[in-house]
Amino acid sequence: MTNYIVSGLERSGTSMMMQVLYYGGMDVAFDRKRPPDEHNPKGYFELEGGKVINRLMDGTFPMEKYDEKVIKVTAYGLKFLPPGDYKIIYMVRELDEIMASMEKMAGKVDRDVEKPIFDRLNRYSIKLMDKRDDIEYIIVKYNDVLKDAAKEIERVNSFMGGKLNEREAVKAIDPKLYRNRKKGGIQHE
Repeated sequence: MTNYIVSGLERSGTSMMMQVLYYGGMDVAFDRKRPPDEHNPKGYFELEGGKVINRLMDGTFPMEKYDEKVIKVTAYGLKFLPPGDYKIIYMVRELDEIMASMEKMAGKVDRDVEKPIFDRLNRYSIKLMDKRDDIEYIIVKYNDVLKDAAKEIERVNSFMGGKLNEREAVKAIDPKLYRNRKKGGIQHE
């Protein structure tokens, strides 16, 4: 059995991709412990309020319960995945946009400190996926999805084995929610 995972740094578009898969007809596992808010008005589409990593770390997350379903595990949690069979959609986004989004959620961050940490985490996560024989993955760029949703969703669908209704999946993309874009080095709302 395969476990499908959407991963990436926080604020990289993981919730958007979970919505794409959900509206495209995939079996997506999430609960409503973390309700939609101004930062994710369509919802977070995650399990246990985003506390899956804690349960992966201590070995109590029931991965077998989610065979053939899509779950969200942010980048840091990938290193705690038990042996299995995984297909991972790994979301990437401009780090300055991620930092801007995080600042809106939690207040000022020290970009000189945080940005290199997130860059290393991205590189570490991709290297980890490369090294594991039980992981097959695809990298999806947040900005590419917004630029040409149909093309990127077709690519995701191919990776997922043709299980998506692409026409419905595209409807999950809302360009109005792209609020932390970087343009010419200046952050725009």
